[in-house]
Amino acid sequence: MIKYVKKIVAALSAVIFVCGLAYAADSSKNTKKQADIKMSMEKDKKDEQEIKSLYLQMCRSMIAKDLKSLEEIHGDDFVLVHMTGSKMNKAEYIQAIKDGTLNYYSAEHDEILVQINGDSAVLRGKSRINAAVYGGGRHTWPLQADMKLAKRKGKWVFVFSQASTYTLKK
Repeated sequence: MIKYVKKIVAALSAVIFVCGLAYAADSSKNTKKQADIKMSMEKDKKDEQEIKSLYLQMCRSMIAKDLKSLEEIHGDDFVLVHMTGSKMNKAEYIQAIKDGTLNYYSAEHDEILVQINGDSAVLRGKSRINAAVYGGGRHTWPLQADMKLAKRKGKWVFVFSQASTYTLKK
């Protein structure tokens, strides 16, 4: 009888040991998964800040007519759909800023939202832009820019922008 009890205790000990190993392995996988999720969230947060900074840089560059900066932060395939409905590719857009077709004087930002999905992102910027465009008078518009970005060679660039107006909150 004692031998039988010893065998049962030994068998149960073996089962408990194996279950403990399995739990430890599973727990290790969960810890790694949690670390991967945390690292991904930190990367997204860093990218989000980088994209917001890029939007602010774009606004400053439009105001300063910093064509070199605009060239660098817009992809070669960039397309702008202006609030008037006109479409411009990157070269046309930069030329319009250079020749005064699009004149930007100031920008005050109400909201900048970013969503990231791998190497692509969308940004919605709501800014009050003081500008004179297409020969019209200087005016401040509440402009909403719905933009798409792509990460290319480790750098975010704008690839699409559609401008519209938004209602100011009172």
